[in-house]
Amino acid sequence: MPQFPAQLSSRLRWGFALTMPWFLVLFSYLLVGPAYWHSLRTFAGATLLNLVLLSTTFLAQNWVSERISQRLPRFEQTLWRVGLTLLAHVTLSGVFLAMVAALYIHFRLFGSTVSYPALLKVYTLNLIALVLVIGLYESFHALSQWRQQQMDRETLKRENLSGQLQGLKSQVSPHFLFNSFNSLSSLIADEPAKAEQFVDEMARVYRYLLQSHGPAPGQPDNGAERHDELTTLDCELAFIDSYYHLLKTRHGPGLHLSVNVEPSLRQHRLPPLTLQLLVENAVKHNVILPHRPLLIDIATTAQGRLRVRNNLQKKAARAGGFESTGIGLANIQARYQLLTPAEQPVIEADSSYFTVTLPLLATTPPNL
Repeated sequence: MPQFPAQLSSRLRWGFALTMPWFLVLFSYLLVGPAYWHSLRTFAGATLLNLVLLSTTFLAQNWVSERISQRLPRFEQTLWRVGLTLLAHVTLSGVFLAMVAALYIHFRLFGSTVSYPALLKVYTLNLIALVLVIGLYESFHALSQWRQQQMDRETLKRENLSGQLQGLKSQVSPHFLFNSFNSLSSLIADEPAKAEQFVDEMARVYRYLLQSHGPAPGQPDNGAERHDELTTLDCELAFIDSYYHLLKTRHGPGLHLSVNVEPSLRQHRLPPLTLQLLVENAVKHNVILPHRPLLIDIATTAQGRLRVRNNLQKKAARAGGFESTGIGLANIQARYQLLTPAEQPVIEADSSYFTVTLPLLATTPPNL
């Protein structure tokens, strides 16, 4: 909760500096009368005495305002806060003025001939000053509350977004590891040499997977990348090159990957591991045989988007195919929805091809 008393005290100090000089002089003149100007001694004495009296009242009103603001600090409590503050100040001002009038009348200070009409003028003037000052304070208070609410809303939005993104990313690593171990288990029994090479490749690929935002194999380390929710297309393609070699170790001539990307788009951005999920899905759900090769094509379009396409030759569910969990595509769609709601992947499937067209985002990273 904001420290309203400290804020209010700061504003009241400004209010004291701005209102006290002219109000003190006018207040003294109304109480003393024309004699206030006729003698330097009267002017100085009345001004000093009234400064002490007004300052005491000002501090008392300040204390009351702070207590009210502590009890009713929220924006929706503004009417109650203003109403109680005005009521308290009207009451305090009336008591103060009655005490000052009694003091001046009883002791005839500085030859005062104060009258009831003069006291009414003082009281009215005091109320006008109070309304102006309280209005000024409440305007600043309302602006401060509104700005704080906006900041809190944006902070909560960023925290929720970061939490959802971390949850989505946490799905990817175990998903990939599970499928990699399935591939490795097949190689260990049939081709131990390839299994050893597979482990080396998997270690390099998994290093990137764990870093998530770090450099792909063979790419320079850019520390800023690790703290961003997007990565460059160039970085993803370098990772896919290493990942493809890992898949090629197992599938041999049954798997082909072609990449045709416009160089000017390589620094555009996309969620990390997006291409890995799409390639993995294609490998997992399609038949891969030397006489029926799986062809995966990664290319940019004339509209500046990235198209990932594979020929469709689905595995039968009971013939060695994996049961689809939907993690891959759902993960990609969810991350795009969180990061760039206006730019969404397009998923198309016909009898021959399965195609996913991805937006490529501007090189400036999002402000999360």
